[in-house]
Amino acid sequence: MLDWLRRDPREELVVEVGDRALPVVVRHLDRARRMTMRLAPDGSEVRISVPRWTRTAEAVAFAQSRRDWLAKQLAALPAAAPMADGTTITFRGDALAVVHDITAPRRPVVDDGELRLGGPADSLAPRVLRWLQTEAKDLLAADLAEYCERAAQPCPALGLSSARRRWGSCAHDGTIRINWRLIMAPDPVRRSVVAHEVAHLVHFDHSPAFHHVLKTIFEGSIHEANRWLKAHGRSLYVPFG
Repeated sequence: MLDWLRRDPREELVVEVGDRALPVVVRHLDRARRMTMRLAPDGSEVRISVPRWTRTAEAVAFAQSRRDWLAKQLAALPAAAPMADGTTITFRGDALAVVHDITAPRRPVVDDGELRLGGPADSLAPRVLRWLQTEAKDLLAADLAEYCERAAQPCPALGLSSARRRWGSCAHDGTIRINWRLIMAPDPVRRSVVAHEVAHLVHFDHSPAFHHVLKTIFEGSIHEANRWLKAHGRSLYVPFG
């Protein structure tokens, strides 16, 4: 047996990819019929879902056998770009060029494909980040109120998340949290996640009844939104620096 299969079960599971040791998170699911693996959107860990009866060691072995694929996924992650005049960010699915003008107001303003702001150059990154999060909170709160009205549900307080595993969540007590990074996605994609969590206020499962509610309250294509997230969701984790 290989040494990495004889690890102390209390040790963190990892897979060596190049010069990185990536944590491996294994989920044993009753509904799983096969082993599936993906890289976290920010490249922080490897996530493997397996049928309930599958040994954890088999999941780790699978990750080890796919190190070349993991290396390609890591190489495709968005690189951090220094925040400066001319940097491009994404907002509601569109590219915005950051225009820094020290004579302009400090508060960012969107104007014809540009994000204009003044203030010190060395604080551009945190100020743009705060602006995105504020815009996310306002838009997501409006989305939440709209879908709760459509679903005839009381509107709960909204929490923003920076979750690495989920775009949104609905707790048993009705608390809804949405990943703020969805402000960078096209509007239908962001709204689909909110609608999904509101549908859980009606049915706390993924039953046919849940999907009927979701289809009823969401005006777009859930399939297209999910396909966009699968293809482009990782790009929303571009570091701000």
